[in-house]
Amino acid sequence: MSGTFVGMPAFPKAAHEAVHNATLRGNLRHATHTIRAKRAKAVTEVSDWAELREAGKRIKDHTLRHLERYLVQLEESVTAAGGTVHWAADADEANRIVTYLVKATGETEVVKVKSMATQEIGLNEALEAEGIRAYETDLAELIVQLGKDRPSHILVPAIHRNRGEIRDIFAKAMSEWGRPAPEGLTDTPAELAEAARLHLREKFLRAKVGISGANFMVADTGTLVVVESEGNGRMCLTLPETLISVVGIEKIVPTWQDLEVFLQTLPRSSTAERMNPYTSMWTGTTDSGTADGPSTFHLVLIDNGRTDTLADEVGRQALRCIRCSACLNVCPVYERAGGHAYGSVYPGPIGAILSPQLRGTGSEIDASLPYASSLCGACYEVCPVAIDIPEVLVRLRERVAQGGQVTEKGAKVVLKPAKGHAAERAAMRAARWALTHPAALRTGQRLASRTRRFHPRTLPGPGMAWSASRALPTLPAEPFRDWWQRTNGGRLEDGRAGSGTANGEHAGDGKDTGK
Repeated sequence: MSGTFVGMPAFPKAAHEAVHNATLRGNLRHATHTIRAKRAKAVTEVSDWAELREAGKRIKDHTLRHLERYLVQLEESVTAAGGTVHWAADADEANRIVTYLVKATGETEVVKVKSMATQEIGLNEALEAEGIRAYETDLAELIVQLGKDRPSHILVPAIHRNRGEIRDIFAKAMSEWGRPAPEGLTDTPAELAEAARLHLREKFLRAKVGISGANFMVADTGTLVVVESEGNGRMCLTLPETLISVVGIEKIVPTWQDLEVFLQTLPRSSTAERMNPYTSMWTGTTDSGTADGPSTFHLVLIDNGRTDTLADEVGRQALRCIRCSACLNVCPVYERAGGHAYGSVYPGPIGAILSPQLRGTGSEIDASLPYASSLCGACYEVCPVAIDIPEVLVRLRERVAQGGQVTEKGAKVVLKPAKGHAAERAAMRAARWALTHPAALRTGQRLASRTRRFHPRTLPGPGMAWSASRALPTLPAEPFRDWWQRTNGGRLEDGRAGSGTANGEHAGDGKDTGK
């Protein structure tokens, strides 16, 4: 995976700095709450939402189980339609392929429609290193590019910016990239949109090469699909003579009937719309000068850690993601920390499980991401393809605590030691020993019950900010095993019913019977 975000501090440190930024928190709170409320309303309009969600899950799971078959079918379909398919094992190979294809045209400029895959591999930086300038045309991506910033949201990359900040960025930086912002530009949405339209128009009209991603790829026809709200993507897909689409291998669906499900769930989950304003589909090439669309089409399919993710029975469900961003908009952690704290192009709950699997957990930032969650489960409830993000987070925490990243050196597998989890591993080893020695467990339970008066109310020790405001549970006066044995499984020796409480207290007076 690209090193664009590598080198950032671990999530706890980055989030600690972010939560002290009052402007950032205000921007995030306003935007996420607005999108969240609209989405909830849009979903309730669909009587069979639960069935659509289950259908999306099953389609994705089926496709992932038979991915090798559908990818071959996709390649055959794209080739038959006049396109060329390239396979990239990692980010470096994908960047080399795209750079070569652009240089072969003789062009030094490209226009791009929003693509998280190209951000993932750091394509813009790779093109710039070869003297090729890439212009982002999605409005939010344009704001990020002009501000020399990084995306902080899947759907709204510039969600951390308010209108005043955007006006300042346009006024300062537009002239460096092309047509300058109009004199006296204000922060009204209409003026900002018009400034962006005028700035981008000249780039669309002279661009000979377009680069896109894709929301979906239909295997049986070789059709690629992009959904958007602005129309800039359609300009990138139809005006340039050469189109290069860079797409992750998991974005495939078998048939158009399968695509129908996602065209219902994606817009409602992302923008709270019944359907996307612009849904662009293209298959192969067109004859130059006779129709809209490219005369040369290349599809670059990237792996970049996806097959490794697919090998994990629990973690593979992250590959169902259709990039709707619903999980970000309900996440209390994302709302306060923002997207940059995740150190990845994929922020929020989905980024916390996807990035460590694509990149591994060897770096400090990736080892910390599985802990960037309260495990509240809100992300799972809104996911349109039912990704159980909390389950995957726990799985990744286990991987980090048990030894970090597994790497292969020749035929030997090396397990890198995890850092900062010695106490957790020691506690788990102690618990495992106690649970496999019944006599020791029974003795420990009795000792804990008899000394419960002396137990602290909160977890002791330095650095316990989380537990300082949370009381430890009160231990019962009598262990369950002893209560069961004393009451003959809930009934006393003379046949009378026992207290009915496993902690040895009478239901009526609350007095301890174990004293």
